[in-house]
Amino acid sequence: MAFKAEEDDIDELGHVNNATRVVWIQDASVAHWLAAARSGDRDCFVTAVLRHEVDYRGNIRAGDEAIAVTWVDGAPRGARYALRVEFTGADGKVLVASRSEWPLIDRLTGKSARVSAEIAAPFLKTDEF
Repeated sequence: MAFKAEEDDIDELGHVNNATRVVWIQDASVAHWLAAARSGDRDCFVTAVLRHEVDYRGNIRAGDEAIAVTWVDGAPRGARYALRVEFTGADGKVLVASRSEWPLIDRLTGKSARVSAEIAAPFLKTDEF
């Protein structure tokens, strides 16, 4: 998923501000869920972030494009799973790396739901669960 830095994203140091980077992490993470989850799972469940850990490794300036790559980090535990997002610049260098924890939430009850092997399957290699 590509993100382009706009003038409104830029802070006083001349690069994308931290709040915008977290919004991009959120957007890439939700897009990952929507793209990989089975349609029935998208209908029954939603995810919401519990925690973001972000490492800022380089700057993104106005007009620059960053490419987000996402992957699930290991097997889920109970109702939670971890998702990695890395943003790379045109040179392939990692500019932002994050790890977030997400719970699976039942849309009807609003409560956490265990991530079953069937729900996890589209996100994992077959030997991870």
